Amino acid sequence: MTENLGKAFAKTIDNSAVKLFWLKNKELAIGICNYGARITHFIIKKENKAIDITLGFNSIDDYLSKENEFYYGVTVGRFANRIADAKFTLNDKTYQLEANNGANSLHSGSVAFHNKVWEVKEVRGNSVSLSVISPDGEGGFPGNLTCEVNFTLSEESELIINYSAKTDKDTVINLTNHAYFNLNGEGSGTILSHYFSINADEFVPITEDCIPKGDFENVGNTPFDFREAKQIKNDIELDTEQLRFGNGYDHSFAINQSEIVNFAASAKGDKTGLTLEVYTTQPGMQFYTGNYLTDDIGKSGNPYTARTGFCFETQHHPDSPNQINFPTTVLKAGEEFKSTTVYKLF
Repeated sequence: MTENLGKAFAKTIDNSAVKLFWLKNKELAIGICNYGARITHFIIKKENKAIDITLGFNSIDDYLSKENEFYYGVTVGRFANRIADAKFTLNDKTYQLEANNGANSLHSGSVAFHNKVWEVKEVRGNSVSLSVISPDGEGGFPGNLTCEVNFTLSEESELIINYSAKTDKDTVINLTNHAYFNLNGEGSGTILSHYFSINADEFVPITEDCIPKGDFENVGNTPFDFREAKQIKNDIELDTEQLRFGNGYDHSFAINQSEIVNFAASAKGDKTGLTLEVYTTQPGMQFYTGNYLTDDIGKSGNPYTARTGFCFETQHHPDSPNQINFPTTVLKAGEEFKSTTVYKLF
């Protein structure tokens, strides 16, 4: 199966070769494509069955043909998530970005990391390193930015993602991966009966257009309390302002900090019993329940409708360049940004 898929992802885009790489151990086979530096497949062997837990497609043409961009499995940058009014001020200069989400910028606009062919820097064992250069002014952002992402599959069935970036001019940066997961298998239905836990005492309330209000709110006595595992169907349809604004869960959580790499969240499939844990060096995680998925036909031939996948997007909080209460996302010229995220499946 994996060999045939390699041919389906072979294509030349903007004079650059698109390829599919496989990271494998005894239990897992993970597909990484350098178009968008994306996770295409996340296959586990369980009871003599192969279960693919990430939403996506079986050819590069399937990704390219989608009318709506749902960012399946991509590395998002330069700045993941939303920036209010598509602008920010840095060093007394205001930078205007592309407004592609109402008046706001989402995932850095139409020309960003998700639709670039990344250069393959190194393939060694169960590890692949990809890099991309974003020129000064691209998408409205300052600085020539060089970014590298490394995907490594450990023998402990951990997918370790290491990000790094450098710039020649002060800029802002926020990197994440936008994989959608369904632990019952992609295309198997909704994730409403999955069990979720999130290691956060606070979340970020949003406005009607999903921009942070600028503060943090304690999760206690709210639908956002995932400190004990629960099924999202318990609360997701409650008539509360925050769930209405997000059309479900589409919120950033402030991950409790105690280590360099902190446990962020876990999810458990109600049918398969598969558990996915996430660890990160980042201060936040966007928990998104696929509220806006429509009817793309996925790898199994079944549609990806609303809430058939979820995202654990480890990152800085949305709109951080405009929010004085949030950890800074400024990357200064000559300095290096680094972060690590680990997805562990068992």
